[in-house]
Amino acid sequence: MKPTLQPGLTFEFQFKVPENKTVPHLYPESPEFQEMPQVLASGFMVGLLEWACIQAINPHLDWPQEQTVGIEFHLNHTAATPPGLTVTVSCELTKVEGRKLTFALEAHDGVDKITEGTHDRFVIDAAKFNAKMAAKLSKCLASDK
Repeated sequence: MKPTLQPGLTFEFQFKVPENKTVPHLYPESPEFQEMPQVLASGFMVGLLEWACIQAINPHLDWPQEQTVGIEFHLNHTAATPPGLTVTVSCELTKVEGRKLTFALEAHDGVDKITEGTHDRFVIDAAKFNAKMAAKLSKCLASDK
């Protein structure tokens, strides 16, 4: 982590919602989702918020050796957004506690505020994290034999 990774860092990110980020596309194998409205899925919204946070802090990390993973979300989803609208995400890094980062987030679709809340991310060493996940998978596969 670079010394520039400090509370107060702000970032704004925009994304035009395509049809493939709507509820029926979240889990195409779910017949229930297939019947749902064609609006931005909450799952994709969370991913969009994560993306904004990642973009905000990557210049302040030794990317790609250092990366971040999401560890906690406190959000609402208060308005539906149809495809074609552009969502603007505003984020602010409010706390840095060791490798734990806390963000305040808000997003608007040009008509309504669609979410607000907080999100925590954790700085990882990508090589160590990937090695740990490979060992976990290997252990799981070995126990399936």
